Formats: sequence, C-alpha cells, structure tokens
Amino acid sequence: MGYGGKVVEQRRARELRAEAWTLMDIATELGVSKASVSLWVRDVKFVPNPRRRTRAPRPSSLHVKKLTEIDAFRREGIAQIGRLSDREFLVLGLALYAGEGSKTDGKVAFANSDPRLVFAFVTWLRRFFEIDESRLRLRLYLHEGLDLDAANGFWTTLTGIPLGQFWEPYRAVADATIRKSKHLEGCPCVVYACSTTHRRVMGLMSALVCSEAFPG
Repeated sequence: MGYGGKVVEQRRARELRAEAWTLMDIATELGVSKASVSLWVRDVKFVPNPRRRTRAPRPSSLHVKKLTEIDAFRREGIAQIGRLSDREFLVLGLALYAGEGSKTDGKVAFANSDPRLVFAFVTWLRRFFEIDESRLRLRLYLHEGLDLDAANGFWTTLTGIPLGQFWEPYRAVADATIRKSKHLEGCPCVVYACSTTHRRVMGLMSALVCSEAFPG
C-alpha cells in the first residue's frame, strides 16, 4: 500500500474549494495545474461566492520566488534523506510517537490530522510489532457539516483499517470566532489496545531519549 502525490497541496486545495475559491484561483495560489485542482476537489461541495474575484490576480514576483524556493528545498530534502533503513524508520516512528502518541498504559494510540504522519505511523506499527489487524480501531474527529462518508473513505483507504473497525465519530461544532478553515478529512486517532505492545513502544522510546543514545 503506497501513499504519494502532493498531499499538502491536495489538502489545501480542498480547504480553499470549500471556502468558494475558483479552480483557477486555487491553481494559481498553489502553483499547480487547473486540471490537478479539478481532480483533487471533484467531491467538495462548491457554492459560488459573488464577492470573490472570478479571475485570479497575477502572482507577485515574491510569491513566485517563495514557491520556487519551497519546491527546491523539497527536492533537496528528498535527495538528502533518500530511502530510510529499517533502523532509521524505527527511530522515526518512535520520534513521532514521543510527540503525538498516547503515554497511557494499555493502548498504542496516535492522533494527527496530517495524512502523511498517520500513514507513517500505521506502516511503522505493522512493520516492527506483531499486530492483530482485527484489533485495530480508528476514531474520527470531524466538524459538523463536513462529509463524513468522504472522510471515512479517505482514512480507510489510507490506513487499511476496515470501516467496520471505526468507532463512532466525534462531530465537533466549530467556533467561528476562533477559526474559519476546517480539515475536510478531520483528525483520526488510530488505536491498538495491547499492553505488551505499548510497553515495548515505551521501552524503545525511553532508550531513544536517554543521554547514552546521543552523539558524543
């Protein structure tokens, strides 16, 4: 199971489309083709906003420079990191879990709205630990008014966890005074209830952050 493509651009495109941006506006903002945008947002409900301009302004030289620099550093990063070894991937997963994983004994749980990190976690969990797939669970946090079926379809495809193993979602009511944009796919929490697995993860994590592991 693989996961590629311009994930960040796709998610941002879907958010902008939900805010009534035109396809051309989105393409210009993200520096991608209109055809790509059309594919990414085809299932996002679009309600035209007459207050938005129908044609995007020509991007400024500073904006073009910014996009060029971001793309250059992305390609530089890919070349520098290359393909991770098993040991490097193990350490990556432990670092992710140290930041975003549950420390409560009895379950391995990881929550994040970034699909790349969720995919990295479930791939890592399956690679380094003996997992009973039937015990994997996912609970989705999704704002009211967003498409639950589409979000569930996105996460089951990404994680490989069947919909029948999804817990009832939590539908949050967005506070308009705090934020306007929402994650269209929500924020999933992947849970594997197993004390032994959790203790193994915590043991490895403790070894990772002890001073003896640091470079001299």
